[in-house]
Amino acid sequence: MEPAKGRGGAASCDPHLRPIMRRRARSLPTSPERRRAPQCPPRCQQVRFADSLGLELAEVKVFSAADDPAIPLHVLARLAINSALRCSCELQVAFQYLEPDFPQPADCSDFPARLQQQRVSLERVLSSQAFGVAGTVRVLNLAYEKAVLVRYSFTEWRSQQEVRAVWQSSSAASDVFAFSFPAPPFLLQLCPVLHFAVRYQVGGKEYWDNNKGKNYRLICRSHALKMPKDSEQSWIHFI
Repeated sequence: MEPAKGRGGAASCDPHLRPIMRRRARSLPTSPERRRAPQCPPRCQQVRFADSLGLELAEVKVFSAADDPAIPLHVLARLAINSALRCSCELQVAFQYLEPDFPQPADCSDFPARLQQQRVSLERVLSSQAFGVAGTVRVLNLAYEKAVLVRYSFTEWRSQQEVRAVWQSSSAASDVFAFSFPAPPFLLQLCPVLHFAVRYQVGGKEYWDNNKGKNYRLICRSHALKMPKDSEQSWIHFI
């Protein structure tokens, strides 16, 4: 069929109409397809703290349930004092200490003779709740290589431990060694008497100072200190 003509037989100026081709939109995937589609990982931001040299400022420590916290003795003392002050108007605190049942050997007149006879002798011994038991031992300088050890027991020698003394000073004829070992308060409640003796090893021989066969003994004593409740703050600062 020929196109329609206008007036004068000329061809029509109307534009030729073309069919419009529409692209069909792609439908969204169904729910299973969405689940199978790859997911973009979320963006995680990490924060790090560093000093001017780029070193880490934060340190992470993981504690397990089996780890027992180490609480200082002065903290436990403060907690006990505060608890006692809230329950009564007067505070009474019991202090435990070890008291030697022998005179300090260095203060005895026969100390030089004892040292010459035994080759080794305890000089002094002190004790405190914070530092345990500490003392000094004097030995004759029989050789350069020597060892001084202190053997002690909280259980009447059913069990025993030994600690090595450390050299402290020397003279032309003798050396002084220092020793220390802990004395936990809870252990003193179970075993109120501490026994110990001194052993001296030199030149392949062994010499003992065991207080003439009786051993040295430290006895646990308790002293009660009373104070009014209104002095709570000053008492805590004193500790």
